[in-house]
Amino acid sequence: MKKRILIVDDEPPIREAVSDILEDEGYEHIEASDGETALELVSNSLPDLVLLDIWLPGMDGLEVLKHMREEWPFIPVVVMSGHGTIETAVKATKLGAYDFIEKPLSYEQLILTIQNALRLKDLQEQNVLLREKTGGEKELIGEGPAMQRLKEQIRLIAPTDAWVLIQGENGTGKELVAQTIHRLSKRADKPLVEVNCAAIPDELIESELFGHEKGAFTGATSMKRGKFDLANGGTLFLDEIGDMSLKTQAKILRIIQEQRFERVGGSKTIAVDVRILAATNKDLEEEIKAGRFREDLYFRLNVIPVVVPPLRERKEDIGLLATHFLEEYATRIGCGIKRLSPEVIEALKGYSWPGNVRELKNLIERLVILSRGETITVEDLPPPFRTISAAGAQGPRGTVPRWLDCPNFKEAKALFEKAYLERKLKEFGGNVKRTAEAIGIAPRHLHRKIKDLSITVGEE
Repeated sequence: MKKRILIVDDEPPIREAVSDILEDEGYEHIEASDGETALELVSNSLPDLVLLDIWLPGMDGLEVLKHMREEWPFIPVVVMSGHGTIETAVKATKLGAYDFIEKPLSYEQLILTIQNALRLKDLQEQNVLLREKTGGEKELIGEGPAMQRLKEQIRLIAPTDAWVLIQGENGTGKELVAQTIHRLSKRADKPLVEVNCAAIPDELIESELFGHEKGAFTGATSMKRGKFDLANGGTLFLDEIGDMSLKTQAKILRIIQEQRFERVGGSKTIAVDVRILAATNKDLEEEIKAGRFREDLYFRLNVIPVVVPPLRERKEDIGLLATHFLEEYATRIGCGIKRLSPEVIEALKGYSWPGNVRELKNLIERLVILSRGETITVEDLPPPFRTISAAGAQGPRGTVPRWLDCPNFKEAKALFEKAYLERKLKEFGGNVKRTAEAIGIAPRHLHRKIKDLSITVGEE
């Protein structure tokens, strides 16, 4: 998309000469002959850069510059003057001008200044977006069959502009998949703008996505650019799209189809070019049946579906992930790198990981901080993992499961079932329905087992 530059000068020959130069270099341009008109154009069209003459009728250039710094600090301003003095240049710089150039204008100097200013603006916007991002692992970790399939799928779809719907449970790394797709795409040098649809109040999501004009609502003390605007030329990642209200879904559908929108409280139509990546932990087809998600939006987003496997389906990667997190936290905390004993790794592989990779990452952080030795042992693990390591309820010797010492099969089976079900219920926070789904039995059957085996269950 072409960059738009506002030329502010009261002399028509100069505006004409500068506009010819900009057209030759592939820029769009708009023009103003006085300060009041310039501010109105900035408000309506948000140019990427302003070329501003000092000597203007009515409001002079320095007044315009001061107002722009207050209202639109992200727009670079290059001040021009045919009566340049060191004092004027210093004053313009203190007010926030990017640069000061003298008339008559040099073609080469003008273009170089514009290019440098626009490059700095892009870098500043990307830095803001990077600061807004949450921390996390930078690459997809795993060499098992499930991850190999996922990586190959990403490799094929990333270079295209196809829209992608990323599906998976909480904590599986959907955000990381989106970041990887963007990094391998043709838009990698442009912004990746992330929006957590579940974290933004419904009444503010339109302002967040589309931006707003000054005075559009109480508290809108200045104009704000929205995420669609910031992602122009790059990628917009709509995380947890299933939590967006039906009202906002309708607006999103129109905008992603047309790639045009208006800011809240504004009437100016803004055109953008963005690639859409969306993610959800919900079954959107079920949400459609329940009337909570628009079917037309689903089919628009679901051009290429990508399913991120849960950690329990790729346990062969647990060792690699755990080692990666050990190194990450050792560097962050400033301690030596610790190692996991083979028994610990086996215990980690025996767990069902309802919280997926995020749960594993949190556990490793806890172990790095609380374990005392260089090697993390089974004794350092929380109780559910120690139970797994011991293969269920242990006898007094701590090495042989108690059911192996039972005199008959019926007693051994009861001991095993109780230990197994207690551990599974603890993994799922006492939620009988989720536990039953995870282990493949009907909830009513699990309720009966809990009663028969006298298992204590917390609140669901």
